[in-house]
Amino acid sequence: MKIVYFDSVSGASGDMILGALIDAGVGLDDVRRALGSLAIAPETIWTERVVRAGITATKFHVQGEAVPADHGQSHGHAHSHHDDSHSHHHDSPAPSHPSTPAPSHPRTPAPSHPRTPAPSHHDHPVSHRTLPEISRLIDGSALSAAGKDRAKHLFSVLGEAEAAIHGTPIDKVHLHEVGALDSIIDIVGTVFALEQVGADRIVSSPLNVGSGTVKSAHGLYPVPAPATMRLLRGVPVYAGEQKAELVTPTGALLITGYASEFGPVPAMRVSAIGYGAGTRDFPDTPNVLRVLIGQQDATAPSHSVVVVEAEIDDMNPQLFGVLMDRLMADGALDVFYTPIQMKKNRPGTLLSVIAPPGLKDALTATIFRETTTIGVRFCEMARECLDRETVTVDTPLGPVRMKVARRYGELLNAAPEFDDCVRLAVEHTLPTKHVQAVAMKAYLDTKNRGL
Repeated sequence: MKIVYFDSVSGASGDMILGALIDAGVGLDDVRRALGSLAIAPETIWTERVVRAGITATKFHVQGEAVPADHGQSHGHAHSHHDDSHSHHHDSPAPSHPSTPAPSHPRTPAPSHPRTPAPSHHDHPVSHRTLPEISRLIDGSALSAAGKDRAKHLFSVLGEAEAAIHGTPIDKVHLHEVGALDSIIDIVGTVFALEQVGADRIVSSPLNVGSGTVKSAHGLYPVPAPATMRLLRGVPVYAGEQKAELVTPTGALLITGYASEFGPVPAMRVSAIGYGAGTRDFPDTPNVLRVLIGQQDATAPSHSVVVVEAEIDDMNPQLFGVLMDRLMADGALDVFYTPIQMKKNRPGTLLSVIAPPGLKDALTATIFRETTTIGVRFCEMARECLDRETVTVDTPLGPVRMKVARRYGELLNAAPEFDDCVRLAVEHTLPTKHVQAVAMKAYLDTKNRGL
């Protein structure tokens, strides 16, 4: 099974994603051919080797449409010219002459990136295209039939987000910045690049969205901007210290449209590494998106844990509750009690504590201090856990969190959060099992729609 992992510690934008995939080995000329009539001439797109806080990366450029000064007008994910760290418009000026290539990253060979000096921008302003107009442009690409359908679906998701934010029918929505030619090229190019890679499983780290505000014609919006935040619903995000917008609408659309899981790097044997550069160069943080490509390593255990056990037959039962709370507070992963029959046929309790190996001594000390046992035993073992995430679904009764578990990308379990179901059952005077059934139906309906 081939895995692609997006490491988004500095957020994500469309040009960063495509730049990272090209850096990992996808051919730039192949991308040009796949774009078809979208890239009117070979010099429409080019790449450049840049350095971001000490890391060599590939910057993907497009000869884009000029962005007017008021490009944030009546647009939910408008960007400030001063605060946009990635800029899904490729507006960083390219040198008039080819630069001396920076040394390649030592862990992966530097691919060859033909580079053409940047032509001047078109004189016409950025287009505010409708979804049918964008669909016609996608039809002019050389993507496979499945790739064209995938690209159109991505834009329909974006259109639904815009329509919901602005209160506009989806057939009347005009996609502003993300409807510009350069952003369409980012999306179509990424669809092709991921088809070329042929990943069976796509995983992403939690997304660093940045912090602060972005400026629009309507005033200051919080980071992430409204359309971006809507696209990130149900996805693990966090606000980093960088006072900038780190996830753009294009980046949010692509990551959430492809990643089936969010979490740490899965067990894999890495064969290619790529770094895609953002527009800005922060002095203390590499403004790059890293992509790891490799094969699943089925031999690697997910976790190593220690199991600590003690048999107890002479302790006040009231103390067992206190003991469990203390052990969990000390870092135990799980604590449970099992009824057993001990010496002289006396009933007793087997205490079992599962914990990270490094906490064995501390938890053993807690057991001796809080119980009447005079001995413990322990063993270290491997365990495999399903990849877990929490997503929120909207139900007619209110939002419910769903605990979703997968193995190698295959959905195996989904269950509504019990506390949410109890709360809604009380609010609506319904049986809790009825709320659970409503939540499960809402989740399955959402999953079947592919949202």
